[in-house]
Amino acid sequence: MLDVREPWEVEVCRIEGSLTIPMNRIGEECASLDPNTEMVVICHHGGRSMQVAQFLERGGFAKLHNLAGGVDAWARLIDPTMAVY
Repeated sequence: MLDVREPWEVEVCRIEGSLTIPMNRIGEECASLDPNTEMVVICHHGGRSMQVAQFLERGGFAKLHNLAGGVDAWARLIDPTMAVY
């Protein structure tokens, strides 16, 4: 999982095991990612992660998924112990 939220957002809540690269650093950091790895891109509600997934797809990443509803939906539907903001 690739979390593209800002550091302050990740401090509030995060999905354990996810890699955090803020959206504004993806251009600089995408070379460190394996384009052949299946990846779920996540943000707060799904908008930023969708943009990042589209950017990465244009860069040759083919196994991408956007977490619809983001960590907010994850907290409400999967892990109700997770903080929301």
